Amino acid sequence: MSLAARAAWSRTLLLVFALVMLAATLSAQSAGPASQSSEFVIKNATILTASHGRIEHGSIYVKNGKIAAVGTDVSAPAGVQAVDVNGAFVTPGIIDPHSHMALDDDVNEATSPVVPHMMMKDAFVYTDKEIYRALAGGVTSALLLHGSADMIGGQAVVIKTKFGLSRDQMLFPGAPQSIKFASGENPKRVFGSKGQLPSTRMGNFEVMREAFIQAQEYRREWDEYNAKAQKGDKDAKMPHRDLKLEALADVLRGKLLVQIHIYRADEFLTEIALANEFGYKIRAFHHALEAYKVPDEIAKSGAAIATFSDWWGYKYEAFDAIPWNATMAMRHGVRVAIKSDSDDYIRRLNQEAAKTMRYGGATEDEAIKMITINPAWIIGVDDKTGSIDVGKDADLVLWNSYPLSSYALADKVWIDGQLFFDRSTPGYGMPNYKSDPEEGQ
Repeated sequence: MSLAARAAWSRTLLLVFALVMLAATLSAQSAGPASQSSEFVIKNATILTASHGRIEHGSIYVKNGKIAAVGTDVSAPAGVQAVDVNGAFVTPGIIDPHSHMALDDDVNEATSPVVPHMMMKDAFVYTDKEIYRALAGGVTSALLLHGSADMIGGQAVVIKTKFGLSRDQMLFPGAPQSIKFASGENPKRVFGSKGQLPSTRMGNFEVMREAFIQAQEYRREWDEYNAKAQKGDKDAKMPHRDLKLEALADVLRGKLLVQIHIYRADEFLTEIALANEFGYKIRAFHHALEAYKVPDEIAKSGAAIATFSDWWGYKYEAFDAIPWNATMAMRHGVRVAIKSDSDDYIRRLNQEAAKTMRYGGATEDEAIKMITINPAWIIGVDDKTGSIDVGKDADLVLWNSYPLSSYALADKVWIDGQLFFDRSTPGYGMPNYKSDPEEGQ
């Protein structure tokens, strides 16, 4: 065979290979969960509802992706598929309110301390296997946040862990937008090492204050323009559009949920004072390892905390961490969630929540709430998911044993009533999911 013929033959082989790979990928993405009835009943379950305690020998009737009925006296139309789980535990899907999974290395836009116009949706790698691992641990929703390099970071994306579907099918419909702020050592270290502002805690908050003063002026200009335009003033001059200030103006208007990376007690007070000064609300403090020192002030602000169960000493700001933090804050009226901030721990959030029972005496119901309805509130989707109530999305987990045990595994995970993980099926628990021929798995 001549060199030209060999080259042509090689190009043909490469083309065929590429087409096969493309077909396999498209097949994997479109396969989704196993074909199943959109209407079924889970019977004889021990249900931890997260809203009204435990139900023994209960049933959950799922119809068209929603919970249609729950209780001990549930009736469904004749012929509806019924699954008897023989007393096994069912909980709401676990929700992680602080994750950076599936964002590759694009978590921090550390070229400026103020980047509120960055969108994590633009960096979301929907095919990342980290999503599958979270799903296998019973996680059905997650808030994917910007990193903590910037004082005012970017805007988050909320997903449902429907691994195997398309990017848009994974986005949580109707979820409000969150924005990430950060205080403390991270912004100091990142920008101080570059010899630029901020390099101290004073610098941190000066950066924030200056940004919000600019945002106040930007909002005023647009409010005045819109008022004139609504009155039909044809001479009204439209202000220059600035994506950075537009995002901050939306914070001032209450359109974005403010999530703050924070550790120290003194910084809680400064962040609360700053929010009061400019008139915005803080949705949640994340990490929050010294929340136990100022719980009344946090409760009064209306903010929640999303914290670790017992992480300690991994950085200077974590030296005063105690494993009683979550329950101490909760006893003072703070809404508390346990979060992962880890692609590993996200698979074991049930165990992390269980530690609050061991260390702080949280009840079973309180521990379940910390990984379901409370993080749902932090994300702003508690009216749609986070508890087993009529009308909510059928995001459910069937466990092989008591879910607040280190031995518990998620056997089945439904999202919007569709089965996305089933440990009993071949293919890594992914019903009908096609393997990736490139990796042979």
